[in-house]
Amino acid sequence: METVVRMGEASASGTAGDTLACIGLGSCIGLALVDRGTGVAALAHVMLPDAGQPDPPQPHRFADLAVPALIDLALATGARRTRLEAALVGGAAMFQFGGSGQDIGQRNTTAVARLVEASRIPIRATETGGNKGRTVRVTLGADISITVREAGGREQQLLGGWTGTDAKVVFA
Repeated sequence: METVVRMGEASASGTAGDTLACIGLGSCIGLALVDRGTGVAALAHVMLPDAGQPDPPQPHRFADLAVPALIDLALATGARRTRLEAALVGGAAMFQFGGSGQDIGQRNTTAVARLVEASRIPIRATETGGNKGRTVRVTLGADISITVREAGGREQQLLGGWTGTDAKVVFA
């Protein structure tokens, strides 16, 4: 079963055969957390770097709230904290602001990565930046695989087998 995680949402699964997907990520970040030992994955569709207010509706919209909430969701689904690993996809520069420092894609990427690292979760793969949207799929099975498809492109393996040697890291 494929669960589409829309803007500002998150989902988790520990069921083999399930797929979690963020479709059409532009400046947003698809943050995947996985525990390959328990076969649990969680995915959030993060829209903005910070909420700027306490307890907003849809906390998964904001990196500062989404990262800890996604960790909690993964743990509630059966993941073990010490085995969580992360992958980040998206963060494209979809709008041009003439170098005004308003690149929301880069700001989202920086905020999510900083918060994941501060949570002591290793980031195993990223595919961020550029100026095209992406779709990310996290598929649970005997192992957890993560694929990415750039707009107009073919689906490619970002991470599979979680051996640590097949990670594709792109910082644009």
